[in-house]
Amino acid sequence: MLFDIITIFPEFFSSPLKEGVVRRAIEARILKVRPVNLRDFTTDRHRTTDDRPYGGGEGMVMKPEPIYRALKMLGSQPPEPYVILLSPRGKLLNQLVASELARKHRLVLICGRYEGVDERIRERFVDLELSIGDYVLCGGEVAALVVIEVVSRLIPGVLGCGASAQRDSFSNGLLEYPQYTRPREFLGMKVPEVLLSGDHQKIARWRRQQALRITLERRPDLLRHASLDPEDIEYLKSLGWAGP
Repeated sequence: MLFDIITIFPEFFSSPLKEGVVRRAIEARILKVRPVNLRDFTTDRHRTTDDRPYGGGEGMVMKPEPIYRALKMLGSQPPEPYVILLSPRGKLLNQLVASELARKHRLVLICGRYEGVDERIRERFVDLELSIGDYVLCGGEVAALVVIEVVSRLIPGVLGCGASAQRDSFSNGLLEYPQYTRPREFLGMKVPEVLLSGDHQKIARWRRQQALRITLERRPDLLRHASLDPEDIEYLKSLGWAGP
């Protein structure tokens, strides 16, 4: 997977890309991440990337010409890019969207700033507008890092345990079940006996029920789209769930 990041702050990515899972995947050549300095595609001596909005109003808008030149340069290199504009009005990033993006060979992430990007870029050159949440950031750089990590975890070979991502929260439509490790007792709190039983069938069912319970308590909206069997439904109803 190749990630190209169009940004006016390429150094922003220096430290995060040198840590953790993403760093190891880059070193293993499973991922390649290239920050692209948008100012390199300006033509004036001040390297201007923004201007005042037509019609008046507060703030500045990112100019279309530098972004167009950057996209044209990137588009001349294989593989074919899938262009994403990071924007608070975009489609909300979730695990399903991340899974779809993980099947792409190359993502180009445009990091907006100020009051946004000239609309003509979105209309002509963007494949997907994407938001990481219902809030506003100072720019798309933080969002780009979120997209890279969320998508990368779903690419084979990135995680040490390939099955780990399949058990994450949201991967099966539910929040994840509780996790425990040594010691068996901590501050008077004991590990549930079922996890010490060695009975893998009982453990799997306990984990499933815990995931159902936590999802019902914290994100009941997820249950509308989760894949539930009759036993799941019976258990949820015993907890007071009224159904979808």
